[in-house]
Amino acid sequence: MFRAEGYLIFYPGLQGEIRIIVVAYMKLIVILPRFPFPTEKGDKLRAFHQLKILSRHHEIFLFALSHQPVSQAQRDMVAPYCSQMHVFRLNWFTTFLNLIRAFFIKWPLQVGYYFSGSVYRKIKNEIYRIQPDHIYCQLLRTAPYAIDLHINKTLDYQDVFSKGVERRIPESGFFMKPLLRIEMKRLRAYEAYIFDHFNHKTIISVPDRDFIPHPGKDQIVVVPNGVDHTYFRPMKLPVTHDLVFTGNMGYPPNVNCAEYLVKQVLPLLHKSYPDLTLMLAGASPHARVKALAGEKVMVTGWVDDIRECYASARIFLAPMQIGTGLQNKLLEAMSMQLPCITSSLCNAALKAIPDKDILIGDTPEEVAAQVVKLLDNEMFKQSIAKSGLNFVHRNYSWQGATNRLLKLID
Repeated sequence: MFRAEGYLIFYPGLQGEIRIIVVAYMKLIVILPRFPFPTEKGDKLRAFHQLKILSRHHEIFLFALSHQPVSQAQRDMVAPYCSQMHVFRLNWFTTFLNLIRAFFIKWPLQVGYYFSGSVYRKIKNEIYRIQPDHIYCQLLRTAPYAIDLHINKTLDYQDVFSKGVERRIPESGFFMKPLLRIEMKRLRAYEAYIFDHFNHKTIISVPDRDFIPHPGKDQIVVVPNGVDHTYFRPMKLPVTHDLVFTGNMGYPPNVNCAEYLVKQVLPLLHKSYPDLTLMLAGASPHARVKALAGEKVMVTGWVDDIRECYASARIFLAPMQIGTGLQNKLLEAMSMQLPCITSSLCNAALKAIPDKDILIGDTPEEVAAQVVKLLDNEMFKQSIAKSGLNFVHRNYSWQGATNRLLKLID
């Protein structure tokens, strides 16, 4: 088990001298809605890397909820960063009852899905036993477990769930639309309600912060995601597909984007490049994604090393049409020196320079035109890839991002 003993902060004084502050470790409880390994989902990836860095400075007590069994091998990947680790299994019958309860007490279903009264009591007992200095909750899903505690605490909104649901409504079926409208309204109310119950709040990007429905939203500290540049780095592999899109393929915004690429973008490209191929790579593909597979479209499902999917492609596409937050897939692809095409929606959080670091396409015609531009001009393609690589190295690292969180909770 890991135990931090404190750390040093070096900073310049007014006369140019170097000053040193010794900061003692804190007992830090981290509450997560999912066990942070494997890192196939964005919230798990963020939690895993934050834990690694936080554990160098503080004593970590991890409380992770899970609807799925967590294997010993998965626990072993996280244990080195924790003084204590508690995994609370949420059974499906209790979850079903809690969803019904959430509906009637006007909680968002997102919150009811992850809440358990018995787990709440267990966590509360552990908190009283540990006597932590600070509690860090990831996502509004975990807010009920700490909201009534008089301990310094930080909430990571990460994304604005209400906005994500709002963007899904136009693409949803007739019967889902009224349910999503109810969920959107409840999420907005809950996002505003929990704001005043936490000492500090963080979020993944400025555009997301601007959507938080609270007059004090400017107090929220932006803590972006990073990318592991030692892992995601340029690799040389034989090209097996021209285009690639990655992500958890059961996540609605990714399902939507996969269909958009195959049904609206590829037909335009095949007019000029009839042999062009696309790979859809990522875990848990939805039935709608599996149905896209064909001679020119490969659906991989889970892959052991996602880097190989990036490295064996010519161009990365992520022109997301719905969803919120900073896209990890873009950070990874750019870090592997792959030229990337995205939408204005995604780049609002990323803040790359269009036509220098990245290319933007907001319609199928624009995305197709950007692909053709890259395929027809190798020098331009290499320039975008190199500039994108430099951009993510300058702006996105897990250490730099988590330093903002450390400064907030110390």
